[in-house]
Amino acid sequence: MSNPAVAQPIRETLKSARSLAFKRWLPNLLMPAIGVLAFLLFWQIVAGSIDTSLGKFPGPTQAASQFGALVGEHLREQKKAEAFYLRQKARNAATLAKNPDAEVKIRPYTGKPTFFKQIFTSLYTVLTGFVLASLLAIPLGIVCGLSKPIYNAVNPLIQVFKPVSPLAWLPLVTMVVSALYTSSDPLMAKSFVTSAITVALCCLWPTVINTTVGVANLDQDLRNVSRVLSLSPLSHVRRIVLPAAVPMIFTGLRLSLATGWMVLIAAEMLAQNPGLGKFIWDEFQNGSSNSLGRIMVAVIVIGLIGFVLDRLMLLLQRRASWDKNADLR
Repeated sequence: MSNPAVAQPIRETLKSARSLAFKRWLPNLLMPAIGVLAFLLFWQIVAGSIDTSLGKFPGPTQAASQFGALVGEHLREQKKAEAFYLRQKARNAATLAKNPDAEVKIRPYTGKPTFFKQIFTSLYTVLTGFVLASLLAIPLGIVCGLSKPIYNAVNPLIQVFKPVSPLAWLPLVTMVVSALYTSSDPLMAKSFVTSAITVALCCLWPTVINTTVGVANLDQDLRNVSRVLSLSPLSHVRRIVLPAAVPMIFTGLRLSLATGWMVLIAAEMLAQNPGLGKFIWDEFQNGSSNSLGRIMVAVIVIGLIGFVLDRLMLLLQRRASWDKNADLR
């Protein structure tokens, strides 16, 4: 039998801990919910007072309705694809039954790309450009941070090209890709290559700058350790420089990914590469009564994906960095 004199203080301690945890988490949950509800209310009120050439500006309810319609279109398109492959499989089986030596081909389904397929296309495009930029930016930033003369030589170029808009890069990239990417059976579409390179050019600079700063500000004690151990240049970079510069490198990567995601939409619009940018442009050109609602859905999805990508980069930073003070901010 438990002792009431001992159990009562334990119950009170647990109750106090639960109350403290509830008070700590309540503002973190309640205030964002209040902010979202206030935004939705403001959006609904303002939308009702705006008339456009296509009708009333869509409010939250209209956007939610169009999102449901896009989900329905995606499911119907999936069923069409499944039926297409089943018919093709039956035809190929009948052909082989008549002639076992006959050559049969499986043709890909070429239906209309749905909203969700275009989301994955945009993610694939932006990640391709982001990886290309990172593979160039991190080594360049390390070299600039280790060598003051090289930094002085490269810095003017960084400052000149950093503010250039993707709308300025895109025509140049389009012409270069058209001139050099001339394969009759290309592995990737020219529009995809154009969009990915444009994204890479625009999200290159934040990583270069932050990597340079992180390497240049290496603690003198770490430099002394490297000298005492007589580390080779490559070992110095791998064992001393990179671990110390990881927080700044990831800050640059986060900024680059956010920049690339913003740039991608404009690049897809102008390059006509399948993706969210092209989806928005097509709906704008379509001019139906549902177009504005669908564009609002795309805008919200773009923002949510950008938020998720930033959170994922922060989680990756916490795993890769020795900096225990790195927190989700």
